[in-house]
Amino acid sequence: MNEGESGADERAAFDRLLAEQRPRLHRYCARMTGSVIDGEDAVQEALVKAIEAFPSFVTVANPEAWLFRIAHNATLDLLRRRARQNARHAEKELDMIVDPVSAVADRQSAAVSLRTFMRLPLAQRSSVILMDVLGYSLNEVAGVTATTVPSIKAALHRGRSRLREFSQEPEDRPAPALSAVERARLTRYIDHFNAREFDTLRNLLADEVRLDLVNRRRLEGRSQVSSYFTNYDRSTHWHFVPGLVEGRPAILVHEPGNPGAFNYFVLLGWQNDSLVTIRDFLYAPYVMEGADFMPLG
Repeated sequence: MNEGESGADERAAFDRLLAEQRPRLHRYCARMTGSVIDGEDAVQEALVKAIEAFPSFVTVANPEAWLFRIAHNATLDLLRRRARQNARHAEKELDMIVDPVSAVADRQSAAVSLRTFMRLPLAQRSSVILMDVLGYSLNEVAGVTATTVPSIKAALHRGRSRLREFSQEPEDRPAPALSAVERARLTRYIDHFNAREFDTLRNLLADEVRLDLVNRRRLEGRSQVSSYFTNYDRSTHWHFVPGLVEGRPAILVHEPGNPGAFNYFVLLGWQNDSLVTIRDFLYAPYVMEGADFMPLG
């Protein structure tokens, strides 16, 4: 095998790793950020950094752990940016005290809501997610988070205890709602889409509109994004309904004849009455796992 063929094989293996691990990366990042949407942002940032680091990939002993380490750091960067944007202080560092963890793995964490994970400090949150949700060992968790096994044990013990306490608390959260303007605009868009009136929707596109077809491609500008509607017109797998995802106006998508099972969602960004962003999760169905969504009647 010549050098060119070897390099092609290494890149193919690298691309397979990214594709295979993307849903697991999202599972981690979504729970770290408390949002399936922000979690996907962190995944995309991590994959960009991984691709940039590809030349060093051939020397990596544990490619999966290497990739999760990049995702862990990307998530921390996103959380720091979020904290700055919200003018909040960064979370306090944990005082890690070595504390033995139960030999019986606590798997209740997999069913915990994303919002609940956000109530844990960062070290507890990452340790519980990596071990109890994703199934990594203590040594692997320590490698991903760049800390010690005793510290991980302490974080797991405290995090699991706090999650059990949270599970006993009553759910007390006001139901999200859309303004009349938001709901009317979303409903009009969906009505045109379901009626396949795509020329009407093309007329709503801003000149600088951006499309993120998550896990597939990105397009910019009215002429490129117009093809998005053409591709939907060729398929029959979808029916759109208005809804909320994490309290945000969203389009929930199900197959015709199966209205109870939503497969993915679409987010729209508006400037006045023009569409400036479309974010479609058709090719990222893993995002629905743990998503806080609600269809609107």
